[in-house]
Amino acid sequence: MSPRRAAVNEAMRARSRVRIMQATVDLVDERGFSGTTLGDIGKRAGLARGLVSYYFPGKRYLLQSSVHHLMYRTLAAALAELHEGDDPDRWLAVSIDTVLGLALARPTLMRTHLALILAPSAEGFIQDEEQRRFGALLQDALRRRGATDPVSEHAVLRSALMGACMGLLLPGAEASPALIRADLFARYGLDAAAPSATSP
Repeated sequence: MSPRRAAVNEAMRARSRVRIMQATVDLVDERGFSGTTLGDIGKRAGLARGLVSYYFPGKRYLLQSSVHHLMYRTLAAALAELHEGDDPDRWLAVSIDTVLGLALARPTLMRTHLALILAPSAEGFIQDEEQRRFGALLQDALRRRGATDPVSEHAVLRSALMGACMGLLLPGAEASPALIRADLFARYGLDAAAPSATSP
């Protein structure tokens, strides 16, 4: 196979994966996890159900990967609005606000995502390529602020963001978004009175 043909095939596979992941987050948002089948996802994506299983080894894995992709894409778009010379604090503030904003905008999806991470399963927390890309953006925000070990500090930030999302989304005991945001900003010495473009 020629290099050019291989590149075309890889681009087609990448587009199919993105279509599957977009269909997954949309359907789970609409119907919930149990109300969404792989056949539904394939139909929404315009692809055969078998192709969904070919790319993703199970529905739990597919949902986690799809949410990670959505988080990466949303955060990358928000950070693209910043400039290299912007205050390093703003990079982290935008990152926090973007994740909180996503939880508030898509509560069913994010509740489902968190529930699957915490539920006993063979997969546990999936650290796939989509999660690594999202994590790299957070690590870069921490690095800009002078983090000496951005990988370890990212693990702490990730846990703090997950806890914050749980606080926002806990049914019947949802915390105030302003309170959650102020707490996270205080932890990192950020000015909560200076809103970012994506603040909830």
